[in-house]
Amino acid sequence: MTTTHVEDIPTITREQAPGFAATELRRMGELLRSLDAEDWKAATDCTGWDVRALAGHVVGMTQTFTGFRQLARDMRAGAKRAGARPMIDGLTELQVEHNAPRSTDELLRVFDDAAPRMVRFRSRRRALRRAPLKQEMPDGSVEKWRMGYLLDKVLTRDTWMHRIDITRATGRPMVLTADHDGRIVADAVAEWASRHGKPFTLVLGGPAGGSYARGEGGEHLELDAVEFCRILSGRGTATGLLTQEVPF
Repeated sequence: MTTTHVEDIPTITREQAPGFAATELRRMGELLRSLDAEDWKAATDCTGWDVRALAGHVVGMTQTFTGFRQLARDMRAGAKRAGARPMIDGLTELQVEHNAPRSTDELLRVFDDAAPRMVRFRSRRRALRRAPLKQEMPDGSVEKWRMGYLLDKVLTRDTWMHRIDITRATGRPMVLTADHDGRIVADAVAEWASRHGKPFTLVLGGPAGGSYARGEGGEHLELDAVEFCRILSGRGTATGLLTQEVPF
């Protein structure tokens, strides 16, 4: 396996990002349509959410990013619900609540309608991309993002990680390909490396995996590519450099 230096990992550009978003939303829709009645009741790695609640969040987040007015309205409502907590906590609660009364068939129809509109919105809002955004991290620190980072990277990672959550909860297969999932993983590797800034070698297994390095020496890590990203997202058990989280 050829080792890629993290400095040589190509970033997912603004022009490429809508394609990754569309593919991920399509795969999520296919997964949701494959679930049976018992699957919807399965507990997930997201505390307090079964598959049905998690799907309500995914559909709700897709709806939120279909228009500027919708986004502004949902963010205000999320901040109000959250109170002293991070806005995202209030927003996700409202998304789950809003979609809870829908039948699964209706939920899927809403998702199928919202997904292409989300892709169009994320690809066209150039002025919005420059807007500053504050995000509270799991360790309590606050990062300053540009909205473009959320639109191009984090939202696709979020859907991807929740697809992993659902497959783990239900035993359904996780569709993985090098050209899509492998690029998402490599992009996360590059950001993880830039955040901790230390030398390492990293061998990730599976269809989305690869071999990566930075500098000389440092930690040597070998694990499955999906599990690597789960750990960076705050799931799983982290030690050493894996304690450096990356937004998903």
